[in-house]
Amino acid sequence: MKGHILLVEDDETFRSFLQTILEDDGHEVQTAEDGLKALSLLRRVDFDLVISDLRLPGKSGLELFRETREDPSPPQFIFLTAFGRVDEAVAVMKEGAVDFLTKPLGDPDTLLALVARTIEAQGRARDYLSLKESEAAGLPPEELIFAGQSIKKVQKLVHDVAITTANVLIYGESGTGKELVARTIHLLSPRSKAGFVPLNCAAVPEHLLESELFGHEKGAFTGAVQARQGKFELARGGTIFLDEIGEMPLALQAKLLRVLQERVFERVGGSQEIKADVRIIAATNRNLQEEVRARRFREDLFYRLNVFPLQLPPLRERIDALNLLADYFFNRFSRQIGKKLKGIQADALAAMKAHHWPGNIRELQNVMERAVILAQDFVRCGHLPDEIMCTSGPDSREMLKSAEREMIIKALNKHGGSRRLAAAELGVSRRTLQYKLKKFGLLDDKRKDAKLHS
Repeated sequence: MKGHILLVEDDETFRSFLQTILEDDGHEVQTAEDGLKALSLLRRVDFDLVISDLRLPGKSGLELFRETREDPSPPQFIFLTAFGRVDEAVAVMKEGAVDFLTKPLGDPDTLLALVARTIEAQGRARDYLSLKESEAAGLPPEELIFAGQSIKKVQKLVHDVAITTANVLIYGESGTGKELVARTIHLLSPRSKAGFVPLNCAAVPEHLLESELFGHEKGAFTGAVQARQGKFELARGGTIFLDEIGEMPLALQAKLLRVLQERVFERVGGSQEIKADVRIIAATNRNLQEEVRARRFREDLFYRLNVFPLQLPPLRERIDALNLLADYFFNRFSRQIGKKLKGIQADALAAMKAHHWPGNIRELQNVMERAVILAQDFVRCGHLPDEIMCTSGPDSREMLKSAEREMIIKALNKHGGSRRLAAAELGVSRRTLQYKLKKFGLLDDKRKDAKLHS
């Protein structure tokens, strides 16, 4: 694994010697001859590792190290020191430096081995954080994210665009899983080893949104007691996800456009240009073309973002996936709460299939969490919110009947026609199942795949 290294050394000959060794080993190296220039580079560029002399003009290596500790993701440090100052290097290691080497350098391989170990350890740490982020987000498997026929085309498009560098704009109603699709694109992309950094533009007050995106310098505004990295810096090498992009103020849209065009930005209160090495995925539940016509969204920014649009269908158009999604949330919340429940009753599933789902998958998730909390053995109709039980209309009643009949047939097929086992899975008595079989005309059903027996 190769890294991006900042080499800080005031001795030009020794600096050139070390740079050659590191670059010959495949690393990308930038250099600085003093602490002030090094700090300027560290404010503009993200490095995996800093190799620095302890004694430097302008600002010492120790001061440089301590100032970078304020950053959310500070680089690792390896120090170079004269033999007589080893005690200083040991003291810095106690503050978090990786290691030190004495000058003159006896064996270049010692340096290369130490650099390799440090960068590999950082890579493992990033992988671990990425895994923990996925676990914390509760990411379901891809086949669940794209369950249902109406979203299969989107799944193919996701795989097509993931391997490219194109910006993506995801459209969909609230709760349709836009962030999950964005995370999937990131995980399938060459940037998957770096971070996925989400920001909901509607959830941050307008006067703080610029700082959230680009960071700020110490003293940039009241309350800015120290410098802070923004989302674009935190997403270095990875992906930034800008949810509800249609809520972004026009003035900030102009600054985002500059990032897309020039790939640089400045922190609030700063003047140093910082490289924006990120992929942008944006999402909205608005019609951005209408927002452009109404002059609430910049047309040039729209075309920059809308390189590869994806339209997510609402849950009401994915009812064929509801069984799978409901089972996933049922199992997930049962594990989290520590309940050993038997399943979801057929009439409860049928009622959910008849529901319109204005809140989409997020609403289903909330409904299932509530139901699992209330249930003692099976999730039943009584555990669902009142609005899901509104089946007074003829169309709703027919949908409910059709869904319930489908569930009964599925259970019977699964258990080879055994009414006893099917009734147990559906959470009803055998007598109730017998009544429903008669009601739905299944007692006379001659289908080969549903031979009914006791």
